[in-house]
Amino acid sequence: MSFLDLDERLAELSKKVQLVYSPIADMPLPEEADLALIEGAVSNEEQLDLLKKVRERVKVLVALGDCAVTGNATALRNTLDDSAKSVLNRAYIETASTNPQIPTDVPELLEQVCALHEIVKVDCYIPGCPPSPDLIDYALAEILAGRTPRMEGKSKYG
Repeated sequence: MSFLDLDERLAELSKKVQLVYSPIADMPLPEEADLALIEGAVSNEEQLDLLKKVRERVKVLVALGDCAVTGNATALRNTLDDSAKSVLNRAYIETASTNPQIPTDVPELLEQVCALHEIVKVDCYIPGCPPSPDLIDYALAEILAGRTPRMEGKSKYG
């Protein structure tokens, strides 16, 4: 949503970039791209495989938002004993009112939730929960100009 909150800046951005993949659009993952914005922590096998493929195929990988940067709320399950099993049992067995069963058609959970940099090389971090549209705009402008964004002093406290 923060990305969409760029509002009219999206029109300017669309003159400089071409969207070649989105997990919510019916588009195949391209063989190569200049830039990828990845949001969210890595919590299952499907996300892990996709992240590795994206890293192999892009020049610049950006961790967008605190979940991608640190694991954030998603990684809270890492504090549980046998975290993947505990989460599935709580979601599908303990709280089910009818037909309690763990589905077999969902991607297998990783035992621990990971931030992106714990798995692949990340070139830029855009923190925030959610990251501000201004910070996203700044980082993308710097990357598109061939510079590395400097996040120091970019928060309201910096």
